[in-house]
Amino acid sequence: PAPMFPWSKWKKRMGASASSSKRPVFDEREDAAPDCAPALPGQVCIVQKRDTEKMYAMKYMNKQQCIERDEVRNVFRELEILQEIEHVFLVNLWYSFQDEEDMFMVVDLLLGGDLRYHLQQNVQFTEETVKLYICEMALALDYLRSQHIIHRDVKPDNILLDEQGHAHLTDFNIATIIRDGERATALAGTKPYMAPEIFHSFLSGGTGYSFEVDWWSLGIMAYELLRGWRPYDIHSSNPVESLVQLFSTVSVQYSSAWSRDMVGLLRKLLTVNPEHRFSCLQHVQGSAHLAGVAWGDVSQKRVEPAFVPNKGRLHCDPTFELEEMILESRPLHKKKKRLAKNKSRDNSKDSSQSENDYLQECLEAIQQDFVIFNREK
Repeated sequence: PAPMFPWSKWKKRMGASASSSKRPVFDEREDAAPDCAPALPGQVCIVQKRDTEKMYAMKYMNKQQCIERDEVRNVFRELEILQEIEHVFLVNLWYSFQDEEDMFMVVDLLLGGDLRYHLQQNVQFTEETVKLYICEMALALDYLRSQHIIHRDVKPDNILLDEQGHAHLTDFNIATIIRDGERATALAGTKPYMAPEIFHSFLSGGTGYSFEVDWWSLGIMAYELLRGWRPYDIHSSNPVESLVQLFSTVSVQYSSAWSRDMVGLLRKLLTVNPEHRFSCLQHVQGSAHLAGVAWGDVSQKRVEPAFVPNKGRLHCDPTFELEEMILESRPLHKKKKRLAKNKSRDNSKDSSQSENDYLQECLEAIQQDFVIFNREK
């Protein structure tokens, strides 16, 4: 069979603007089990740095699997973005490195669980709690805008809590970078959280979309946290054409139990026309709906969250999230034996030499192009 991953095309795509791609990039897991790890293929373990004794989450992604699944571009794009950014309300990258078999990402360890997990545990989020999440994510999105980054996948699954209950945005594998005057055009995201203009742009081939889409997603998420379901009944199977029609015919229903300020804030975030939507920090800070917020305290994590995760347990279901959780400084100590075993098995396979040569070419290119990163240097 022909190789699944056209290397030469990938090399070209790596140099092309992600905003110009018309290839749909969906995360179909909006109703899936909670996931502490990024959506890219791989495994996660907890590691400890010897000299500082600081704990981190480490994701390791098998190179051959990434090639076969056409995920190399996404891995490299996420690493490229994470190496350039750092913010108090992001899950920050600390180190990236590789060996013969895997690529590694070492990031902040956040054990408070993601918001999808807590929704599935039937946590009743109060307006006070959700308002703080909105403020913390507004600061994160404002920072990303200053770095020309559209996240494109803001949703409960991608908001991790620390042990104090503060929110952190993660998973940049479908994020894109747009420079001044540019617009994104790719159909990318998780459908129930994607802004109307993304679908309009894809169907009409219009002017594209920009940073406003992340603020729509924030509004959808805030509504879901408060009510337990999303304002629009959208699933990954819905055709794009039907979604464009839906946004023009269905009105969002707000709970009569919510305060006037919360409803007003959600209305501004869930405005279909992006030109009239709250879509920057200045809009939110200047809003009467958040008039009492001490933004300096929020940015310094001095506002205590009303919801604090239970410190007595790890808020990640290991069955779904931490496929291999090892609290030691050599999490891959059995790798040499596994590599030797795999090589022996591969040599015995009746596979064509051309396929092996092709795979080796891909692996060598990854080895050459991978950027090693150490935030402490």
